[in-house]
Amino acid sequence: MQMVEHPWGITAFGAASVKAVPDLVRVRFKVVRIEQTPAAAFEASRTAVRAVRGALREHGIADAAVEGSRLDLKTATEYADGSRKFIGYQCQAAFAVQSGVLDDVEPLLIDIVAAGANEIEGVDFDVTGKRELRAEARRQAVAAARAKADLYAAAASVRIGAVLHIEDVDPEQPGAARYRSHAEAAATSAQDLAPGHVVVSAAVVLGYAVARH
Repeated sequence: MQMVEHPWGITAFGAASVKAVPDLVRVRFKVVRIEQTPAAAFEASRTAVRAVRGALREHGIADAAVEGSRLDLKTATEYADGSRKFIGYQCQAAFAVQSGVLDDVEPLLIDIVAAGANEIEGVDFDVTGKRELRAEARRQAVAAARAKADLYAAAASVRIGAVLHIEDVDPEQPGAARYRSHAEAAATSAQDLAPGHVVVSAAVVLGYAVARH
């Protein structure tokens, strides 16, 4: 990740976050069955998959909103008495479901588990307009960096000149540790951590020339 290493003017870091009420939920789960023969494992899994898909349809989730993998088979073992022991054949199918009905999440989870899903991998809330939120967060990050640069310039009795450097910063990426604490302080507030919201953040480094009087 490119960073400014040599002083040549005024460099300022800006971070901002925008929050929105989620309007989308993604549920990731699996149907897993272990039987003593491959044929029995496939059959048990297929039966559960049909029941799960039926439960999803009953909740108004179209087949197009469901991502499902093909059935996968592998040998299942367990560690006991100092060695690995064969316990059967494991067949599984993974699903990712997307829905815009957030009030239905709890009944949906109950019903898909009752239908045969036995591994819930995650329930993630999101917003459909994340690109627009990210753009707004970036605009606010630029404004924050400019305000910081103005403050430094005024304190040093100089004026800000032209923008010479614009650098997008992801504080979670390797090499950005020098900015991470600043990003957390600038982009996090009590409201940002409030439940029921999705927070979209952005950060930037701006470099300005020092204007001649």
